[in-house]
Amino acid sequence: MEEKQLETFISLTKQSLLSDLTLNSIDPVNPVRVDEVPQGWELLGAGNYAGVFTHRNYPDIAVKVYAPGREGWDSECEVYRLIGNHPAYSMCYHAGEHNGHYYLILKRLKGKTLYQCIIDGVAIPTKVIEDIDQALDYARSRGLFPHDVHGKNVMVKEGRGIVLDISDFLKEEPCTMWDDLKKAYNKIYMPFLSKKPRPVPEWVLNGVRKGYRWMRSSSVVGRSS
Repeated sequence: MEEKQLETFISLTKQSLLSDLTLNSIDPVNPVRVDEVPQGWELLGAGNYAGVFTHRNYPDIAVKVYAPGREGWDSECEVYRLIGNHPAYSMCYHAGEHNGHYYLILKRLKGKTLYQCIIDGVAIPTKVIEDIDQALDYARSRGLFPHDVHGKNVMVKEGRGIVLDISDFLKEEPCTMWDDLKKAYNKIYMPFLSKKPRPVPEWVLNGVRKGYRWMRSSSVVGRSS
């Protein structure tokens, strides 16, 4: 991204997004609440701590804005500094604070999450899994700890795998989400869905997700008792 274009976009972000944005995090276990999106901007998604926006005139750029009082901005800045430039990850062009909002200006990643691929019946090539494995190994080589890598945080773009969210890559505690997803891919998806992918109702995936969370929490309790 050219320096002049970046300066223009930073000014636009401050004046038309951050000055009028209403963003609140009521509960840290639920997505932030965006009550109003300024004209010209679109909400791409909302996580537990931040919302991600894009402007209609800059479709290849995303702005991640942390809700007031929520931590993680400084850690995510450090993660992007360590990741540098890699095809499987986004890139941070700028990070700052304005009007009480901490934000990052990022290269926008476009594609379809693995979760959405299952819902839509879109094929997930083995190459995607290999790409993400290699990307996570690269992150480890940069001193990071891949964390919270699951079906909604990885994407397929033109048959290749990309990692959508790396905000928790400084957390050192073990995370088995990606390994568990790969097991499901190899034992369930490949033998039963890969040859003739069919749409899977979202309520089925939500049931699987809740069951997985219950099993993980039960496993943690079992190990600690």
